[in-house]
Amino acid sequence: MPSSPSPVRLERSRLVLGPDGLVVDVHDGGGDGPVVLLLHGVGLSHRPYRRLAAHLAPDARVVALDLPGFGATPKPRRSVPVEEYAGLIGQVLDLLGVASCVAVGHSMGAQFALELALQRADLVSHVVLVGPVTDSAHPTALRQTLVLARDSALEPLPTNAVVLTDYIRTGPRWYFTEVAAMLAYPTHERIVGLAAPLLVLRGSNDPIATEEWCSRLITAAGGGTLRTVPGHRHVVVHTAPGEVAREILAHARTSEAAAS
Repeated sequence: MPSSPSPVRLERSRLVLGPDGLVVDVHDGGGDGPVVLLLHGVGLSHRPYRRLAAHLAPDARVVALDLPGFGATPKPRRSVPVEEYAGLIGQVLDLLGVASCVAVGHSMGAQFALELALQRADLVSHVVLVGPVTDSAHPTALRQTLVLARDSALEPLPTNAVVLTDYIRTGPRWYFTEVAAMLAYPTHERIVGLAAPLLVLRGSNDPIATEEWCSRLITAAGGGTLRTVPGHRHVVVHTAPGEVAREILAHARTSEAAAS
């Protein structure tokens, strides 16, 4: 894969789901190969994944979502728990005709990817958790916000420009509503039931997804692979897209080889 590939064109479509009319924006593009599903974190959208999508597109079909309340989608009138988000994501994949995917989630998106794999094992062939949350060392919304602020202070300016504009668009009310949903989801307990091959990926300087926390997740899952990208922080999907793409595609190929 080239170091700086051309941006990939992702076609945008909008789906309205369920009795509440929850809205999901779908960004779909790339080439042949496995479907790589990109799930964003709290307060964010598909935008931090654009660089990664460009690196993946020569070898995969990329499906990146803006979940209800994030990106340009309208905010629901109530909190949406992780389990419900996963159900919505499964519906989206069904409507897109996706039979199997590599579920990639960053930050809170790691919870969505994990829960999707638990609810819809038929849809998820591999799981990639990038900078997963929520470490019990940061059990409150205040602690999460403080550690995130510490990380943001040291992220590159172009990355912060993307992240902060997404946060502004999300707004504090919906951000903290869904931070509560993030904290309520027991990642460490839920991962025990995971059957799909697991890759946990983090930046070496990520204060949110520490090496100790990520190692505990691997142990709880009964196995998996932990990879660290040296010199990067929490938003490693944006700051090191080439390395992250290589790890995702290598994980999928290795797992397929092991299963055959």
